[in-house]
Amino acid sequence: MKAIVFDTFGGTEVLHEAETDIPEPGPGQVRVRVRAVGVNPVDGKIRSGIMEAIFPTTLPAVPGGEIAGVVDALGEGVDRLKAGDEVLGWSDTGAYAQYALATAAVLALKPAGLDWTHAAALPVAGDGADRVLDLLDVKAGETLLIHGASGALGTVAVQLAVARGAHVIGTAGPANQEYVASLGATALVYGEDLVERVRAVAPKGVDAVFDAAGKGALEDSITLRGGTDRIVTTADFRARELGVVFAEGPARRSAARLAELAQQAADGALVTTVGATYPLADAAKAQQTSDAGHNRGKLVLTVD
Repeated sequence: MKAIVFDTFGGTEVLHEAETDIPEPGPGQVRVRVRAVGVNPVDGKIRSGIMEAIFPTTLPAVPGGEIAGVVDALGEGVDRLKAGDEVLGWSDTGAYAQYALATAAVLALKPAGLDWTHAAALPVAGDGADRVLDLLDVKAGETLLIHGASGALGTVAVQLAVARGAHVIGTAGPANQEYVASLGATALVYGEDLVERVRAVAPKGVDAVFDAAGKGALEDSITLRGGTDRIVTTADFRARELGVVFAEGPARRSAARLAELAQQAADGALVTTVGATYPLADAAKAQQTSDAGHNRGKLVLTVD
């Protein structure tokens, strides 16, 4: 099968297409014929080697862990899925490939009204948004500041926070202000004088901060909160030195919750924006775009 592989850590130039063996599912696993793959910022960080302390990688490696595709083969003990089922979720093996293995228990059936690229945009963002909003204990009537509100994670987080009844202030680049506002947030441009501009739209203060950008906004967030309480980042590795919670660790990977979010997306009740798609062979270009940041919605690889 075709897969994207890296044999050494480095920039996107280390990614290359290779022929690898089609994997066989073990107990509790299924093999998925991949149709779309979510490209996440962590993919580039793992490729670069800076995540070795958290996610040790055996080389050569195939990147990625977020898939949408068709169940192709079943491992021993799998009874909740069958061959031919269209699914989305998390893979156990590298996702930048024509086939990937996945634990059946963490896959959700794809609704008919949800296309492959939007399905692949949902698992990581939905799980991450839920996890951080729960860590922050966001409640109705509170004001939540989200940095990186136009990205894949921010897009979902804004909507789920609004659904909880929170007032959301979302920071993003100038080109994404209308987009963030369309999600239900008060949109602000990140950068200079952010503290004053947030206070102007939230004179009673900010109750919690969700940093999905990792672009140096933690100091302003601490100033706005008057301390480090109820600030969580998923992207800024300076978190510990600043006393801020870094939301690392395993995803919850709830198939039931993913199915709920997928149905909402299929019904149009939850926006899943795909910012750009790339064929599998152009995975290096996709990661270059991801590494640069400031993207709207999700970057997705399509697999023939």
